[in-house]
Amino acid sequence: MKRTLLGLAATVIAAAAAAVPATLMATPASATTASAATTGDFGPDTCLQGYVWREARPSDLVCVTPATRTQTAADNSVKASRWTSGPFGPHTCVNGYVWREAFVGDDVCVLPWVRSQALADNAKAADRKVLARLWITRYTVPPHDNGDGTSTSTSVDDIPRLKLNGDHYNFGQVKLYIRYTTGRLYWSGSVNASAHAGYAGGSFGKKTDVFDCAAPGRPANGYAQAYDILSGRWSARVPVRVGCAVL
Repeated sequence: MKRTLLGLAATVIAAAAAAVPATLMATPASATTASAATTGDFGPDTCLQGYVWREARPSDLVCVTPATRTQTAADNSVKASRWTSGPFGPHTCVNGYVWREAFVGDDVCVLPWVRSQALADNAKAADRKVLARLWITRYTVPPHDNGDGTSTSTSVDDIPRLKLNGDHYNFGQVKLYIRYTTGRLYWSGSVNASAHAGYAGGSFGKKTDVFDCAAPGRPANGYAQAYDILSGRWSARVPVRVGCAVL
């Protein structure tokens, strides 16, 4: 078994995306302006391309299609005309309408299909946001089969290497970086995030060919990070140890 000079560890490092600084986050007061944009980093509530905030109320940041957002605004604008006094109080819906229930206490009266749409959108809310999740797995390079009954290997084939994985990105290019904690770049690359069963939004798995230098008692000396091109969202920094000599 070959080793790095610093040793190896087989543990898996994982991380979920962290919130970006508050200066990058859209607040309810800026919701109308922010949701009109199809790109841009509005913090953990950033919608995937093609979706906008619903805004059934100012703090409603569920990501929906532009058509649903338009329908929501239209229903809000005529809500008083659809209320009547009845068994559910002064906001009882007139015949043919039901409460939308996009959020707890939402008593805007809408057609039944609109309420069904609101419930469906709520169920998919997390899957439509650029959460920019990033985690690390490890892989080894198997011996190369020469096709004649022999194989070729090198002295480092059994040393784990780092694979960067992610989901909840926009479809398209994602930039990947491994840096030392000082900020100095160690490795960079890019990957095309696309649809994969079991993962929300655009997802990917990128083999970096970078050796994992983790070892007991050896703290991380760097981090991996991903950048979603369309939104400008960064993933959380995932700790790694890199740069060791390999024999």
